[in-house]
Amino acid sequence: MAHKFSFRWIRIAAIGTALALSTLSAQAQFICGGHSDLVAGLAKAFQQKQIGYGVVGEAAIVEIYVSVNGTWSMLVTDVQGRSCIFATGDGWENTAIATTQGI
Repeated sequence: MAHKFSFRWIRIAAIGTALALSTLSAQAQFICGGHSDLVAGLAKAFQQKQIGYGVVGEAAIVEIYVSVNGTWSMLVTDVQGRSCIFATGDGWENTAIATTQGI
């Protein structure tokens, strides 16, 4: 029962994300390209390194990259292998530390 519940929420979140993306203004553009090229660009331009990732059902992988200055980027790679920088910002704060024992 718990698995069905979580998958249902993942689907709802994916649908919500798709709807949100479809309503973005023409000015909002994502930077897309090869995964290794984008990761190298984040490292070179912003000194960002990956701090974690997660799987969005069977639709995508989401990765978070953060610098010591607190800048961050969210990189999303879909099932076709296309990677895009989905969001960026600053003021990143680590509020929890995930460990294999705590999960």
